[in-house]
Amino acid sequence: MNLLKRLRIDPFTLTLLGTVLLASLLPVRGTAAAWMDVVTDIAIAALFFLHGARLSRQSILAGATHWRLHLTILCCTFVLFPLLGLAVHPVAERLLTPGLALGLLFLCALPSTVQSSIAFTSMAGGNVPAAVVSASASSLLGVFLTPMIMALMAGTQGQMSDPVAAMGKILLQLLVPFLAGHLLRPLIGGWVDRHRPVLKYTDQGTILLVVYTAFSAAVVEGLWHKTPVLALLGVVVFAAVLLGMVMGLITLLARRLGFGRADEIAIVFCGSKKSLATGVPMAKVMFAGGALGAIVLPVMIFHQVQLITCAVVAQRYARAGGRAVAATE
Repeated sequence: MNLLKRLRIDPFTLTLLGTVLLASLLPVRGTAAAWMDVVTDIAIAALFFLHGARLSRQSILAGATHWRLHLTILCCTFVLFPLLGLAVHPVAERLLTPGLALGLLFLCALPSTVQSSIAFTSMAGGNVPAAVVSASASSLLGVFLTPMIMALMAGTQGQMSDPVAAMGKILLQLLVPFLAGHLLRPLIGGWVDRHRPVLKYTDQGTILLVVYTAFSAAVVEGLWHKTPVLALLGVVVFAAVLLGMVMGLITLLARRLGFGRADEIAIVFCGSKKSLATGVPMAKVMFAGGALGAIVLPVMIFHQVQLITCAVVAQRYARAGGRAVAATE
């Protein structure tokens, strides 16, 4: 029964789909679209300011010394994933639209998630402090690495900005607010910690705002006329295949490198995830015009695929850990 509950589409995903439908039926245009862009930029800056305020110095120090684990996770995120993306890209170009194929490459260049990586690591009985550090480091390094990786993989496809200019914009819009929030944590950290359940809606609200703005521009440019249903189904298949390949290879790598069970769990969940919360704002900075809607679609689809898959895998790890404990008693 619990497994069936976890396999249900979560409410936020339904809200995302509703936002896409709203943008498809009532896209924002003209002057209103320009104002929406300004509002979205402010919301993104506020989002990363709060992320910085949430991250405690203690959590950083708790896992920072486990460098082999962190290096393994970062290599999975920023080396293994892009290589697999390049491997499937020739097939994706034949089966998908150019925007969706580029979106798959962008997906592979993104950093790991923070919240869900930690949540699944904890659920499975893994090394939570190390997961906190690795996932947070991945998000910060993604500011620099994602534009560079995309430049190497895709060049200037899909109206992508110059990578150096994109990096500067990301630094200004994402990293500067993040660092400001973290530096102000001694003053506002208590308030932020007390309101964590409420503040999660700032994450979701910002994503919905960016998705609505992006899809409005895409719809005005004719997104749904240019995107066949079979291409959308193809993205689901590509997302599932990529995730399956990555999780299998990461599990094998962690065991070959001699990591213990708790560390293996952290590596599997942090190294196989891609961040919707970071990816959508990054896409807004890195890509222009109507291409943005198609580019973020694979990220949105992968988000749901990874939630369902990781819920199942985390439960299996948890059950296996319970059996191991029972066998030693």
